[in-house]
Amino acid sequence: MSSESATEVIPQEIVIKFFTELNKKCEEQKESLKLEGEELEKKILEEIINPIINEVKGTFEGTLTENSLREAGLTLGGESEQIASLIQKYMEVRPLAKSQVKKLSKRVEKMLKEREKSKEKERQHLLRLEEAKKITFVEDTSLGEAKKIKIRDVSKFEGQRVTLYGWCHRIRAQGKSLLFITLRDGTGFIQTVLNGVLCQTYEAITLHLESTVMVKGVLKADSRAPYCGYELQADYWKLVGSAPESLPFNEQVKDQTLLLDQRHLVIRGENTSAVLKLRSIIASCFRDHYFSKGYYEICPPTLVQTQVEGGSTLFKFDFFNEPAYLTQSSQLYLETVIPAVGDAFCIAQSYRAEKSDTPRHLAEYTHVEAELPFIQFEDLLASLEDLLVDVTDRVFEKAKDLVLSVNPNAEKLRELLKRPFKRMTYSECIQFCKDNEVYKDEENKIFFEYGEDISDAPERKMLEKIGVPVMMVKFPAMMKAFYMKKCEDDVSLTESVDVLLPGVGEVIGGSMRLDDLDALIEGYKKEGISPEPYYWYNDQRKYGSCPHGGYGLGLERYIMWLLGLKNVRQACLYPRFYGRCKP
Repeated sequence: MSSESATEVIPQEIVIKFFTELNKKCEEQKESLKLEGEELEKKILEEIINPIINEVKGTFEGTLTENSLREAGLTLGGESEQIASLIQKYMEVRPLAKSQVKKLSKRVEKMLKEREKSKEKERQHLLRLEEAKKITFVEDTSLGEAKKIKIRDVSKFEGQRVTLYGWCHRIRAQGKSLLFITLRDGTGFIQTVLNGVLCQTYEAITLHLESTVMVKGVLKADSRAPYCGYELQADYWKLVGSAPESLPFNEQVKDQTLLLDQRHLVIRGENTSAVLKLRSIIASCFRDHYFSKGYYEICPPTLVQTQVEGGSTLFKFDFFNEPAYLTQSSQLYLETVIPAVGDAFCIAQSYRAEKSDTPRHLAEYTHVEAELPFIQFEDLLASLEDLLVDVTDRVFEKAKDLVLSVNPNAEKLRELLKRPFKRMTYSECIQFCKDNEVYKDEENKIFFEYGEDISDAPERKMLEKIGVPVMMVKFPAMMKAFYMKKCEDDVSLTESVDVLLPGVGEVIGGSMRLDDLDALIEGYKKEGISPEPYYWYNDQRKYGSCPHGGYGLGLERYIMWLLGLKNVRQACLYPRFYGRCKP
């Protein structure tokens, strides 16, 4: 989704609000503005301009100053009668130094000339529109039937007449008798060419980005044609659904709040839609991996009355007068099905009520989880290596070109996944941070100490120095959840693992699970948790226990790593995180 002409970064509505308020305040306070020099400028800045900027800024994340807004106004005024009038009024009511008035007067004069030119263009355009309303055309039935197809299939119909439906992704007029439309239907993109009367109708002249159209014509192979190497020479078309003249944003907008508010439109862009398609493909590759290994997919509940990762991150709600939570993990439920189906996995939503604002945290995320019976810790680690290597290979096999279009460096990341992965104990990672100046507190040069969690940014810095994926194993028991099995040779440690990938950090967390009921009950006591609501989980140890282990992978984090995204939010359709629960 793209516009052929760039517009100002500062939205037009902000410019209008600013000068409307500034002109009003300057008129209201003109008697008190009869000061001179620096004293006057200070008063105007502190009492009028700064408060107005704070008021009109809203969610705009760029820098706003009187100068930047004036520059935007002088530029936009050439196209907008309203803004041109506001700038003229500004020159009348805003006290300015003589040298500044002289300089700005030339700019205003230029703006007004541009506005006159713009008015003439508008007049000519209106005349053209009136003439265009008289122009019509009908389909030439002698051309034969046009088969309805998707853009992905155009290579099968070269030289044939076809019908395509889609959205106008790009529009470029060349003179009055040639119109190029890049059509998008979700399966691909193709350039369509309209000429003669087809591009002279009222509908053609008023066609805007994101309008939906039906186009009939002959497909021609052309190596110069963008996207698919084919071009549709149109002989008939019609408008299906119109769209406004402009979108609420453009390619220059960096305001993340605005882009998230408008994400329903942002996802139509080439990069974002590619990420959504790849997310679907990646999820299917995880399923293919599990099914090829004989796993069964399980659909566990997400409304629960038990915790997995600590009560502080639970989303609580009332479930028909009973306390309940959104699940933190489906692990406990997966453990209950392994006696029934053996190796099991699920791909489901999990929730964490963490007030975290980091590139890798979400309040709602897609959790790829698996549980395996009758394994040892080394088996678990081997299965994690196999998972990442196999899934990544499958993604490249299915969609290599699409992956590389989003992240040209993805091949290098794939090459990093060499078995066996580098293994480091938690203790070794703490020491590595000390030896390599990876600090908990960079400013005060404070190191991590044993028993502390290596946080987001330092973890990524540690990985950057190591340069390869790392399996961090054997965390202290005091740091981990009640259900994790302790090491036989050192009960202060757990048979646990975090898989860390460069650029992201932790992508998988896993462990062997406690298989002894007495040890599990003791774990509840240490955490201050009543074992009663977990009766069904406890029964797994009562009715034929077995050594077993499992893990959870954050799908968005894996996507972030493979596609080189800056934030996990980019891997979501509509991300949910602290401060964001819309649209």
